[in-house]
Amino acid sequence: FGGEIIMDKYTKIKHLFEQNRDEENAVKMSKYMRDLFKFYGLATPIRKSFYKDLLKEEKVSKVVDWDFLDKCYEDDYREFQYLVMDYLVTMQKYLTYDDVSKIFKYIKSKQWWDTIDGLDRIVGNIAFKDERINDLMLKWSKDEDFWVRRIAIDHQLCRKEKTNTELLEKIIVNNFGSNEFFINKAIGWSLRDYSKTNPKWVKEFVGKYKDKMDKLSIKEASKYI
Repeated sequence: FGGEIIMDKYTKIKHLFEQNRDEENAVKMSKYMRDLFKFYGLATPIRKSFYKDLLKEEKVSKVVDWDFLDKCYEDDYREFQYLVMDYLVTMQKYLTYDDVSKIFKYIKSKQWWDTIDGLDRIVGNIAFKDERINDLMLKWSKDEDFWVRRIAIDHQLCRKEKTNTELLEKIIVNNFGSNEFFINKAIGWSLRDYSKTNPKWVKEFVGKYKDKMDKLSIKEASKYI
């Protein structure tokens, strides 16, 4: 991959994806995603094996190749969007607040739960080196696009004791009264995840807001408490 131009990097992977397509699996994968996207039908370990070396080299370079990522995200096949997310996870420590506008393009494009749930923590983890993310997530929690709100709700997943509970509470409260399944599920998930670290806090939260919370959110949040 090294010094090759961006098209070559993309074309090389495209070639590997196409050579190894599995039509039967592609139909199943597409069906699982309500036929919203085309798939090559590549199982995750196989897909990742095709760009493992590329990710290693990118990590060594310490430079995020946004032109390459844009090209991948524009591709009609869903595996390319998954590649973008794997790439960004690999390059997480090189991402800055200024990169959020580039990631936002991906959040707004080809929207479904699989990419949204891959991008939430990529954005969220930037907060560890730039606290401006916190205000941005609060702003996103009121966005008219419920997928953007879902990013805000779930951006702290798996943070355990590093969770900013004050922020989590504000973001969730901003989303009460929604009849959107993907929002109410996200609220439940964020609370359920944090309940593994601090069940007392989550129990008190549910007690405080149960009259305003959707049944689905309460059910998900209460799973471990």
